[in-house]
Amino acid sequence: MKRSILFYSLMVTSFSLFAQQNDRATGQLLQKTAFQTSSPWMPEIDVRSDIAIVYGANDRAGMTFEQRVQSWRDHGYQVNFMTGIAWGQYYDYFLGKWDGKNHLGVGQVTIKGDTIMHGRNMPYVVPVQSFIDYMKTAVVKRVIDANITTIFLEEPEFWARAGYSAPFKEEWQKYYGFPWKPQDASAENTYLSSKLKYHLYYDAIKQVSEYAKSYGKNKGVDVKVFIATHSLVNYSSWQIVSPEASLASLPSIDGYIAQVWTGTAREPTYFNGIQKERVFENAFLEYGSAVSMTAPTKRKMFLLTDPIEDRVHDWSDYKRNYQATFTAKLLYPMVADYEVMPWPERIYTHPYPVLGSNEKILIPQFYSTQMQIMVNALNSMPKSANQVSGVNGVGVLMSNTLMFQRFPTHNGFEDPQFSNFYGQTLPLLKRGVPVQTVHMENLGYMASLKDIKVLVMSYSNMKPVSAEIHTELTSWVKKGGVLIYCGRDDDPYQSVMEWWDTKGNKFTAPSQHLFKLLGIKPTKENERFKVGKGAVYVLRQNPKEFVMQANNDDTFINLVKKGYEKDAKAGELVFKNSLYLERGPYDVVSVLDENADSKPYTIKGPVIDLFDPQLPVLSEKTLNPGEQALLYVVNRVADKTKPQVLASASRIYDEKIQKGSYSFIAKSPVKTLNSVRILLPAEAKATTVTDSKGQTITDVKTSWDSSSNTLYLGFANNPDGIKVDLQW
Repeated sequence: MKRSILFYSLMVTSFSLFAQQNDRATGQLLQKTAFQTSSPWMPEIDVRSDIAIVYGANDRAGMTFEQRVQSWRDHGYQVNFMTGIAWGQYYDYFLGKWDGKNHLGVGQVTIKGDTIMHGRNMPYVVPVQSFIDYMKTAVVKRVIDANITTIFLEEPEFWARAGYSAPFKEEWQKYYGFPWKPQDASAENTYLSSKLKYHLYYDAIKQVSEYAKSYGKNKGVDVKVFIATHSLVNYSSWQIVSPEASLASLPSIDGYIAQVWTGTAREPTYFNGIQKERVFENAFLEYGSAVSMTAPTKRKMFLLTDPIEDRVHDWSDYKRNYQATFTAKLLYPMVADYEVMPWPERIYTHPYPVLGSNEKILIPQFYSTQMQIMVNALNSMPKSANQVSGVNGVGVLMSNTLMFQRFPTHNGFEDPQFSNFYGQTLPLLKRGVPVQTVHMENLGYMASLKDIKVLVMSYSNMKPVSAEIHTELTSWVKKGGVLIYCGRDDDPYQSVMEWWDTKGNKFTAPSQHLFKLLGIKPTKENERFKVGKGAVYVLRQNPKEFVMQANNDDTFINLVKKGYEKDAKAGELVFKNSLYLERGPYDVVSVLDENADSKPYTIKGPVIDLFDPQLPVLSEKTLNPGEQALLYVVNRVADKTKPQVLASASRIYDEKIQKGSYSFIAKSPVKTLNSVRILLPAEAKATTVTDSKGQTITDVKTSWDSSSNTLYLGFANNPDGIKVDLQW
């Protein structure tokens, strides 16, 4: 979980206002990059993204919430707001100050009677009406009154192992109309419990977001509400229930932050019989599920990465996995809005271990420089119509119900490490197929399956939310789609009280309803059926068998290949060991390990290596399996005659181009080092670097690269701005 790390820092007063960045095409303020922070402004964390998302509406010793907000506005930031919707520092609510009643009893409770806590006097809540009313009147109202018009509600989470509290039992009675049943007693009870948890947070978000819109409208402002949430992949893996995709259909929800980072992506997975961390692959699938969730609905999506994570590791671990997750998110070229980091205060001001020692140090300057180069690249990262190299027409169906049958175990049914999902995805991804995930809940949108040639699905770890899902799938197959159904239909959730076995339906497994609509009757372990212009394959194996056992995915892979090449007639299903994307002037590449092909991947230069804090210009870049790269391709600069900063560990302001000269101001957190690579029409004859007071800075590293016509500069950063004047 993303933890709220609180740093009670003194506010630093500054009267210098930083210019906000505008979109050159529309003139509107950019809202492309953001970070979240519980701290007031400090020069050490002046990241220079477009938006500072201030976390929590609570006052501090010597500082009100409104003063904390103003500290960021005083430094030129657009200010948004974020707070937890399942937990938070709502002590006035929990301890009775708000309405005179102690509400610690609304916490989520396990079978042992333990309340699941997020911190002292801070339980994960069952979102009862009093909590919803508190969120409206004590939090959202205050935020809008502080002239904030964009609100992020974070992490609507109900733990799968919870569901035993008195408030939950009361909500059960109201929702189902019959008394509560313990989820440990049967698979059906677990499924019903999960559905209720899902509904409770859906309703809570619906109420709070509608209140925010309404209250804002009464004040004459347009309030936008976003959800900051882990991916469906992660919540399912971590045994948490959340509304996820369903929220995208609410008119009161404007978009999401996809909270994917090292901490979620390093969850071990099975592949080829081996359980271990596969950070890049997991992150790629997590971001994909988030994109799939919103793409058909046109909601805005911010993708998050974190240069560190909640659990304590060393700086080399953070760096390696940051590169992996960062690359994974850039391989989704249809999204170009980012939360560049959470909690800059813990990244820049909190010490972490050094590999191989007991010493703890603040972020090494080489890593902060590299991180800032990467973060500032996001400010100009374009959307792209390009696709990741390889076959982009293979999809895997997923549903919110993946979260419904993760805990506890019934009838011996187990899905270790969420392997029924990874069994459908990792065998393809590891072979260089950029497999896409498709949200079942979005099948009503034509865009969901528009580019999918082969769709893999299983009801081993999820169930269909309605009969209409099968109608949509049948229609798609008859028009030429290829469906591959994997599963033995032997888990205890096949016969839970749901639409396929109630109200006149008597199917003992939901797939039977799908097969009936398709007009097929599978009787063998592995069968193919022609249906309309398309085809259906039924493979009677649970997908976890493809990855939990070594060398056991060949049958599955061969069916996908046959379906793609022979039935869909979509060309060759190419297997390789890399994923590559050209995105404006950037090359994004990941070379996959655990692949029959172990050859390195080479990109010809000149390219600037953005994962190297020295920003070297390389004649070629070679990556080995397990490595990733973000490169700036100098030859793809649109106008090579125009002086411009190509890469920098700072944000660039006030550029001025005159005949024979170029100047700009660079701003970034104090106590960090800048690296800048600048394209010039000719080698600079004079380079002058001055601070905000006009004092000349003499400790400046310079070098000229004739192969790319670029100048390198290195100097200490300052949020007040460092001015660079170049003449040639």
